[in-house]
Amino acid sequence: MSPSRARTTTALALFLATTACTAAEHEPPRAPHSLPVSRQARQLRLPLDAYASTEAETYLVEDAEDILMRRCMNGLGMEWKALPPVAAQDTEPPNLRRYGADQVESVHYGYHPHPDPPSVVRRSRAWDEREALPAEVQRAAYGPSGTGGCLKTADHQLVGDTALPSHRAFNELTGKALEASRRTPEVRDALRRWHTCMAKAGYDYPDPYAAAGNKRWKTAEPTPAERATARADVTCQKSAKLVTVWAAAETRVQQRLIQQNTDRLHEAKARKDRWLAAARRVLRREGRTSHPSPAP
Repeated sequence: MSPSRARTTTALALFLATTACTAAEHEPPRAPHSLPVSRQARQLRLPLDAYASTEAETYLVEDAEDILMRRCMNGLGMEWKALPPVAAQDTEPPNLRRYGADQVESVHYGYHPHPDPPSVVRRSRAWDEREALPAEVQRAAYGPSGTGGCLKTADHQLVGDTALPSHRAFNELTGKALEASRRTPEVRDALRRWHTCMAKAGYDYPDPYAAAGNKRWKTAEPTPAERATARADVTCQKSAKLVTVWAAAETRVQQRLIQQNTDRLHEAKARKDRWLAAARRVLRREGRTSHPSPAP
């Protein structure tokens, strides 16, 4: 895996901490070619989100870096094929599956992850092509250490000596906030309501994570039983108002954690914002628009 791709993969993996929820047995309408994700999942925002990079922001920085790398590689007499863009509607919301299965995903895929949308597939294939480039091209792009070459030149042109955005504080605090909010009386009550609802439908799971993690679902494709369970799951989450209650509780916990960790988080956000601002400048000069956030 190329160093730049590895950095992107790490950033995008930040938002796969748990498996989320919403509700409704019937599939609501969605925009053509958009990810099969509910409106509630797209709209769910938590205070700590400001201190990590979204998928769209990760792609934005990657695209700007790619422009500068192409110039460097061309200057060495080597071709550098640009990565194809990822459509805004193909980026996952930051809190998808945070509290359990998603309403729209469950209809199509049960607890299985949705397939990558076309623009994400195209970008992934472009990365695969880069990893198959000749050794001399790889060395020019990334240097013998994997962090040099034109990648190092592009990063320096982009932000000087500013280090890559650090998500250590975010990772630590977002996990802590999820667990702390889960233990609040209102979330425990909502989980009890969810459990009662599921029991009436014939399912015995202690919480949505247990339902999603059933080993029976480790199949190549979602089974009818898996889809039926996931539909009951999100219906019971709606009945228990679980997402609304849990998000409100976690928002309070996160706000408290932000106040207690101001210095660490401020430094992380300042670094992230500098990379984003620099990337937007490069894209504007190139006459390209940045990746907007998908419409809720």
